[in-house]
Amino acid sequence: MAVMAKIHTVGNTNANRFNLHRLVDRQRHEDPPLDAPYQEDQLKLAQAQDGASSIGGAIVRSERMKALFRLVEKIARTNATVLIGGESGSGKEVIARALHSFSLRCERPWVDINCGALPDHLVESELFGYEKGAFSGAAASKPGMFELAHGGTLFLDEIGELDAKMQVKLLRVLDGVPYYRLGGTRKVAVDARIVAATNKDLEKAVEAGTFRGDLFHRLNQVSIEVPALRARVADIGPLAYHFLHEVDSRLDLGEDALAALEEYGWPGNIRELRNVITRAAVLAESWEIRAADLNLKHRAPEAVAGITAASGPETLSPSAAPELKRQLGGVEQQAIMEALEKSGGRQDIAAGLLGISRRTLLRRLKQYRVRTDPAVTCILPA
Repeated sequence: MAVMAKIHTVGNTNANRFNLHRLVDRQRHEDPPLDAPYQEDQLKLAQAQDGASSIGGAIVRSERMKALFRLVEKIARTNATVLIGGESGSGKEVIARALHSFSLRCERPWVDINCGALPDHLVESELFGYEKGAFSGAAASKPGMFELAHGGTLFLDEIGELDAKMQVKLLRVLDGVPYYRLGGTRKVAVDARIVAATNKDLEKAVEAGTFRGDLFHRLNQVSIEVPALRARVADIGPLAYHFLHEVDSRLDLGEDALAALEEYGWPGNIRELRNVITRAAVLAESWEIRAADLNLKHRAPEAVAGITAASGPETLSPSAAPELKRQLGGVEQQAIMEALEKSGGRQDIAAGLLGISRRTLLRRLKQYRVRTDPAVTCILPA
């Protein structure tokens, strides 16, 4: 609400028209569109005022992600091979592109390939290229991804899907050994920075014998782990508004919708968030998206900070539930108190330390009847 309020209250003709149309509840297609450059400037201003920043092509507000991008910027200055881990949809490619953008190779080619999207017999020809007549249908020579990325960055997504044969050849190229195109007689030497990503635990894959240990160590010169969206709740609001404005910049998110978004576990991470917001925006029957419009109630169980319900035959008895809830509330309350103490009572800083939005923190403070002051932090008596 804070973001859109700042946008809607700007005093110009278009904004006034928007408010008028909203008041009389006219149909969406009757409302004149806002001027795009003006709208974009106001959105950036509103995001900045709400604590969100655009860094390396990503919208972040949580301290955890801001710290991650500081690390990315430091790593980008080197030529080290980088292995990016994280759940599917968490933004690994965004981090890879940021590594390229922050590097000295930023003006050179960026080339990406999804190793899991191609059949095994095509991966080699795509990576290393082929000569005319190398196989049936090869009517002309074609450079591979390594050649196309010469001087720049080659991003190998889903690296854990490569078969054993390709792992061997990739290892040799990463070690600087020139290679042949398929059907070629001339060796090719390239200079490309390699960034790889996976949603698998490659260390376990090495132990299981499905991924070569020497290739893993060659790729893992520097590793970056992208946190799941549920572990950086403070980013959900700015991302949700960004995706909402991609569909229709005139729509708004209600307080209950923001609360529902922040409390949901997001097993599909940012990709799922984009889909939920897009669907809600397309099907919206009013100018304000409400929690019911998000259709989250029948989705995967929510998770908080990466904690999900344990699987197994044991179940929680109804009589034990209140006591467990009381204990969890005590842990959460203690964490809030420690964050407020470390921040000197500054709620925005405390929210960043906790990895939640300031709005969520305010709700928790009201729930636990916590009074904050720059000098004093206390719990009010019940």
